Amino acid sequence: MIYATTPLTPAIREAVGLTWGFTGEGERLHGGEESAAYRLDGHVIRVGPAGRDAAEPEWCHTIARHAAATLPEALAPLPAPDGTTVITVEGRPISCWPYIDGAWPDAGVVAQRVAGARLLARLHRSLAGCRPGPRPVPALQESGLYGDPPHDAAELDDPVLDRWLADFHARHPLRHPLHGDFYAGNALARDGTIVAVLDWDESFVGAPETELAAAALEWGDDLAGPSKEFVDAYHEAGGTASRLDEESLAQLVRHKLRREYAYFHKAARFGVEHDQADLDYHHARVELFHRLRP
Repeated sequence: MIYATTPLTPAIREAVGLTWGFTGEGERLHGGEESAAYRLDGHVIRVGPAGRDAAEPEWCHTIARHAAATLPEALAPLPAPDGTTVITVEGRPISCWPYIDGAWPDAGVVAQRVAGARLLARLHRSLAGCRPGPRPVPALQESGLYGDPPHDAAELDDPVLDRWLADFHARHPLRHPLHGDFYAGNALARDGTIVAVLDWDESFVGAPETELAAAALEWGDDLAGPSKEFVDAYHEAGGTASRLDEESLAQLVRHKLRREYAYFHKAARFGVEHDQADLDYHHARVELFHRLRP
């Protein structure tokens, strides 16, 4: 896994001090493929990628703040004095968040996998009434989601999948905001209990079935396929997504895998050097895309 190495520069520290009043050198926190996070004065400063317009994370933060109003595990950014949640320093969006002590949940532990599913169900219920308006920039998961062939994954061209996605969304009209990247690496657990859901950068408005399928893959055995146990626990907890038959679950997972393929190659174009473990994982996920074809 390649993590962002963006430093917490003196200019960023100065701006954070002036905006939120927190000062110090900052301790780099683990994780972050595009954004880097630093613990600073009891809070977390997130440094986004260069060139990302502040309007995009600001929109995503609207989703986080709505969820946090009713969901204790949802972390919301701290507002600046003017009410916004993002400042731009050296061309990068900067935001400030509460620091929560914890570690990534273990999706291989049944109790934590079930807890993740139940949390997703509550998250979807909390977001069902949120109406944030159009996203300033489409999220990665939205490309190809409604049947338009994604040009950034031409090697995984599948007209049957494209037609299926268009038909599925015509038959499932419910749309509401989604977290967009709900996996164990974007959550924190303490003493076996999930205490936080993090990183809302990929939030978008879509059918909740899309996120359920993607999360079932991430919290299951990701080289074998989605976790039925995760899906069942989600529905038992009253999530907003409708029941999915085997074909629907597989096809929505294949959409997720195709977007991962696009992201892998996007990262390579931007200079990320994948090691052998990254390459092996990438090839296994491509193989799974083909193996799950109904």
